[in-house]
Amino acid sequence: MSELLINVMPAETRVALVELGVLKELMLERHRSRSHVGDIFQGKVLRVMPGMEAAFVDIGLERAGFIHASDISELDAQGLEVRRDKPARIGELLREGQFLTVQVMKDGIAGKGPRLSNHLTLAARHLVLLPRSLHIGVSQRIADQKERVRLEALLRDSLIESDWKESRGFIVRTVAEGATQGEFIEDLGHLHRLWVKLKSRLQRPNEVRCVYSEEPIYVRSMRDLFDLHVTRILVDDAEAFDRLNTFLSDYIPEATTLLKRVEQQPPLFELNGGNGVSIEQQIADALEKKVRLPNGGDLVIEQTESMVTIDVNTGSFVGARDQESTILETNLEAAVAIATQLRLRNLGGIIVIDFIDMHCEEHRIRVRQALVDALARDGAHSAVGGFSQFGLIEMTRKRVRESLQRVLRAPCEECSGDGHVASIDFIVADAHRRIFALAAQGKGLRVKARVEIIDALRGESHALERLLDARLEFVAKPELAREQIEIELIDRLWSDS
Repeated sequence: MSELLINVMPAETRVALVELGVLKELMLERHRSRSHVGDIFQGKVLRVMPGMEAAFVDIGLERAGFIHASDISELDAQGLEVRRDKPARIGELLREGQFLTVQVMKDGIAGKGPRLSNHLTLAARHLVLLPRSLHIGVSQRIADQKERVRLEALLRDSLIESDWKESRGFIVRTVAEGATQGEFIEDLGHLHRLWVKLKSRLQRPNEVRCVYSEEPIYVRSMRDLFDLHVTRILVDDAEAFDRLNTFLSDYIPEATTLLKRVEQQPPLFELNGGNGVSIEQQIADALEKKVRLPNGGDLVIEQTESMVTIDVNTGSFVGARDQESTILETNLEAAVAIATQLRLRNLGGIIVIDFIDMHCEEHRIRVRQALVDALARDGAHSAVGGFSQFGLIEMTRKRVRESLQRVLRAPCEECSGDGHVASIDFIVADAHRRIFALAAQGKGLRVKARVEIIDALRGESHALERLLDARLEFVAKPELAREQIEIELIDRLWSDS
């Protein structure tokens, strides 16, 4: 049983998927820097790079977009993709100064521009339109073969019954499992109107501009997160409530009774979740490196530029039986928690998990399968390898958007984001070297630094004064950076920072 909580504020909108009081996924959109995934632009090629088989495209955003040759198809007179026997080179597909229509596949991450494609898609509740393709398919996540056959046949029948006069491609989404023809026809009508409107906007081809913007995040959440397990949809904003009510009435009418407007205090995300822990507190906990497991064990999650590492520890859990059983129980619990944390924190790329060592092969198989099963409900695609000879599991998870940590936190100004600062002993020793270098220029020095640095310097001031035959004064300046030392000659100023 799940709930969708939608919190709309002047600066940002947040959508939380909560299962039995536990935060499972958080979607966040800043109003001044919203996501552009799914938006369609007319762009201009700035630079073609044959060595990378890619190009940079100006789409009117702060950073130019990046498009790889594999994400580009030539179009015929009907606007359909032309299939080649072998992949085309970027120089055959694009030239500098050329205009083309592209869609944002992935927002810019870590200083990079957005990833682009000219394989356009338009999504509805149950179907995805491929306006430049004739492919008809069903989501690979629908495993039941009979249901796959039924849905494909249902789509073809629905196309005959609908307003579509031109042949176009479609994909049946995972959420469509069990859908009816009426629901498909409703989606087809919506996608037809959307495509007609988009085609009219593409009539002015030689202009950099956005021609289609995705729905607000709270509407997209209905499309991407809503399923039969959702029992309540709570929203705390009148405008969002009205827009959601219209959307649900058109596309998910059975869900309109689940939509509730929340006006009372405390704020929506301050409501208690699992074990009396509010959603706000669960978001804060998702930014910490250490995650406590219910049985007393813990995870330590480290995010770097190139990968994510997760270490599993027994912590205070001692178990009730033998050591092997204790380790197995902790690892099984950790596997479920890891899947939750990856989804909640939006972690992607290469992920290395160091489970507690298990000598029994059967236990390893059980733990890996528990991880795979726990990832099954995650919307992002993942692939899990087996245990290595060192007891590690390597896996990948598709990186769709910035991690929660990088959205909600900024690099530390003192440590430049590496998580470490100079020790007091190092700073004091460095200050001594600077004092010795200046002592020959005068008989008095005034040293300014943070309080904790000054306290450490004062402890050795008498020995320094005798050694240098100079008078030292110390002034605490809390506003200075940790490693910043200012040294003045009594008769003239000298500063080093």
